[in-house]
Order: sequence, then C-alpha cells, then structure tokens
Amino acid sequence: MALLAVQSQVRVAAPVVQLASNQRRSTLHLATPSVFGSSQGSLNGAPLGQPSTVSKARCVAVLQQRAPPAVAATPQEVAQKGWYYSQYGGAAFNNLQFGTVPLPEIAPDQVLINVSAAALNPIDIKRMHGAFKETDSPLPTVPGYDVAGTVVAVGSAVTKFAVGDRVFGDINECATMPKQLGSLARFTAAEERLLARIPDNMSFAEAAAVPLVALTALGALEAANFKHGQSVLILNGAGGVGSMAIQVAKRVFGAGFVATTASLPKVGLLEALGADHVEDYRRMDYTQLPQLYDCVLDCVGEADRAMKVLKPGGAYVCLMGAAPAPAVHFNMVSSGAKLQQLSPFFARGELHAVIDPHGVFAMFAVPSAFEHLNSGRATGKVVVGVL
Repeated sequence: MALLAVQSQVRVAAPVVQLASNQRRSTLHLATPSVFGSSQGSLNGAPLGQPSTVSKARCVAVLQQRAPPAVAATPQEVAQKGWYYSQYGGAAFNNLQFGTVPLPEIAPDQVLINVSAAALNPIDIKRMHGAFKETDSPLPTVPGYDVAGTVVAVGSAVTKFAVGDRVFGDINECATMPKQLGSLARFTAAEERLLARIPDNMSFAEAAAVPLVALTALGALEAANFKHGQSVLILNGAGGVGSMAIQVAKRVFGAGFVATTASLPKVGLLEALGADHVEDYRRMDYTQLPQLYDCVLDCVGEADRAMKVLKPGGAYVCLMGAAPAPAVHFNMVSSGAKLQQLSPFFARGELHAVIDPHGVFAMFAVPSAFEHLNSGRATGKVVVGVL
C-alpha cells in the first residue's frame, strides 16, 4: 500500500513582514482592541538517541517568564486572520471562531513564520477543554502546535535562519505551557531553537505532519533506553505518534522486531512503514499471544494489559492516561536540534510523513478537521493548509 503522504497544494511567495513602523508590511488588517499576549520558553534538547535532561523546574521557569497579557492593542498594531477561541469547553468545537488576531511581536531569539500548513494534535483538543488551563497562556487562544512555513522576519539574536528559509517545528517548548498565538493563523512566531529546516523533498503539508509526533516517538524510545536489535510493541500504530514510532524504531534505532495494533484495513500501511507484525485488535487480544517485548509504547492508555507483554526488565512508556509504576515517565520537549537530526532520514526517504487519507483540510474547514481528529478515525496526522 502506498504511503499516505499527500503533496501539499499550498505554495506561496511569502511577503517579507518588517516590524518597524516605517517599513512596508504585508497586506493585513489593522488590529482591533485585543487581550492577546505571548509566551516564551527556554529549554534545550539532548543528542539523538539520548533522553532530554530538561527538568520540570525548567518548564516552571517558562511559565514564570511570561509577560502579562496586554489590555489592548495599540492603533498601529498589525493584525491577521486566524482561528481562535475565547473560552474553554463547548461541544462540536463551536467555540472556535475565525477572525482578526494580532501579528506576533518577535523576541530577539524568535522568527516570524508565514504559515503554509499546520497539523492538529489531540493535545490541541485537551487544551480547548481546559485540561491544563492553570499553566496555559491567557485566553483568547489561537490553537496549533505544529507548523511549516517560510521565515519572513528574524529577531536580532537569531543566527540559524534567514528570511526565505523553509522551516518546521513544534512551536511550544513545553506542551502544557503553550503560546497564546499558535499555528492556525497566517503568521506565527517561534524561537529558533524549536525549528529546523524543511528537507528539500518535503512539501509544507508533509513537514507540518512531522514535528510533535516525531519528537514524541524519538523521545519515548530514548526514555525507554531502547537499543538496536530490541523488540517493541506500539499500541495504535495507525495514529499520529504510532505511525511515526514504527518508522523511528525501525529506521533510526534499528529495532529487531516491531509489532503494532490496528484495524485490518490499516495493516498494509503499517507494514509499508516498517512493522514486522500488525495485530488486528478487533479479532485478537495481543496479551494472549506468546510474544514478549523489550519495550511497549502505549498510545492508547491500557497499562494493565500492556504491561503483561513486557519481558522482565522491559520498559513500558505510557503516552496516554496514567502511568503506574514501573512505567517510564516521559514528557516531550520541543527541540529544533532533535528535529534537524531526524531530517536526513526524511531527506533519504527512510522516514515518511503520514497524512490522513482525507487529505489536507482547507483553512475554512478547521472545525471539521478537529471533529475528524476527535472521532478517533483519523490515520496519521490531520493537516490544515493555512493559505
């Protein structure tokens, strides 16, 4: 079965946006009064194959560094269009609104990105429902973690990127302390340390489908101290993280045996991605099989069952729900350096973006894209073309 990586139709000659008031700006509307603010962080990743050493205290420092939200925009503030919500909760994503949002002001270590594509993640939905509102940035919120686009302005301390560079990344360093202005808008800002250059053979849509899931898959296997030749069971291999974890385990770590669970129609895809065995969870209980594994990546949240198939001394990494002892605790931290280290695997065609067969959703269809993601029927990543 062919891989479900879809070529993006989003192509744009990005206007260069200058922040100085006496320089030409792109065609954007003037801002209306707003309570939008911004958030920043400062964390570092570890070399490929080694767990990140970022501490919880460092994430707390990110929260403490946030500036208070502005009470109102100045008359000169430039605005843009994007999706946002002003309160948590709401059925069928009816709190989402499309309208004018501010253009982010870039800090010295940030770049401004003309967004070509963004990808949705389950954490976006959790955030919308207030799952971590105590550490979230102030409402109203432009959602979106994953971004792919073109640099149109750089901060004074930026050294790695220049105007015109194609970049991708997860713009939120700590997942539960996200920025107020996310990727579901025409422009977004991100620290250069969170970004990497898009390989030449990847479209914007493919690049947007990668960051959060690739960093999660890589980080989870690093946290498990996964080694070349070992075996791994990945629960829900057809999901965003699962479909990437199959590839990372096989192609990056050199796994000896990769098993996963999925429904029968998705078996061909997962075998093409590198799975050695795909168990149809509707017809067979994997806990009843004799195979034991060095590692289990649980993308479903069924610790009691999953831990039954671990070898003695094996590592169980829970990416959904509670993680009882002796589970390996893992908190994904965004890192452009880690993403850049994975980029050659994408450039060589050893790793692939997996985009839901529905295709790339149009910007006006963002509520429908969220509904599709929330249905549990999506395969791989749900991607939105922003322009």
